[in-house]
Amino acid sequence: MSDFADLARRALRDSGYSMKAAARAMNYDAAYLSRVLNGKQNPSAKLAASVDELVGAGGALAATVLDDDKKSRVTRSAANPSRLDAGTVDALAGVLAAYRRLDDSVEPKSVIPATMTQVKEVTRILRGARGPYRDRLAEVVSEWVQFGGWMLAQVRKDDQAVGLLNDALELADEIGNGTLAAQALNFKGYIARQQNRPQGIARWFSAAANTPGAHPAQRIGDYLQAAAGMASLGERDAALRLVEDAEKLTDKAASLPPPDTAYWLTPAFNRLNMGLCTLELGRYSEATDHLRSGLAGLPEELRDAPWSWEHKDALRRAVEAA
Repeated sequence: MSDFADLARRALRDSGYSMKAAARAMNYDAAYLSRVLNGKQNPSAKLAASVDELVGAGGALAATVLDDDKKSRVTRSAANPSRLDAGTVDALAGVLAAYRRLDDSVEPKSVIPATMTQVKEVTRILRGARGPYRDRLAEVVSEWVQFGGWMLAQVRKDDQAVGLLNDALELADEIGNGTLAAQALNFKGYIARQQNRPQGIARWFSAAANTPGAHPAQRIGDYLQAAAGMASLGERDAALRLVEDAEKLTDKAASLPPPDTAYWLTPAFNRLNMGLCTLELGRYSEATDHLRSGLAGLPEELRDAPWSWEHKDALRRAVEAA
């Protein structure tokens, strides 16, 4: 269920390593590495860690490999979804967490093929799942599908991304999970921004902010991004009201940990959202300050993530306009 072979092969290629060069760099037999990277042999934990270190994945690539117990549980549940157990759900959630971390260090195009395989498989398991762990699995599957949509959005496969995000939204609504629903709507707003459609930006981020059960940190970011959309439409007063709505939630959000489904939503990250908003409002000095502080406040492993490029470009534009 981890697709380590595909992920590792692509990560090595992106890092400029041939199979033979990688084997030499890690002091492994090239034939053994070839069998692993071609899916003919399972990787040892040691090899997975070595490849991870070589490509600079920060442990995320190695974390996609399941231990024997988890692998056995997932295999049994995949063969007979009606006998789903808690261990399988936890294992699938753990692999998803590793993929999310990979998104911060590996090019999206190199993670997408394995991600789509995972989405297809967990969705299949959910269709046959029964019993007390079915709703928990539905949460994990909604996150997997949502993550697939996000990955496709990053490479501008917008129609496919929206389709997956709609599926994720339906699953989130089915189980009444507001944080998952809000995040799916948020990603639809992101797509609208990449398409330069301010009405879509305002619509989807507003919908996310007003989703019942959304986390306060989500709502702050969504109000600010909706405000940016309204500002782009020339609706300055409406934009400022949305900024006020966001600011009212600051203390509440700061008192809570970020939601698991949007672990990156720290106060520093929401300064990036405030930066995008103030940029659209024409407050260029404020935008510069927010964007600089937000980027500086990101954990080191996130500072070069592909999704951060948008904010770096916004900072450049704010500085030029100030």
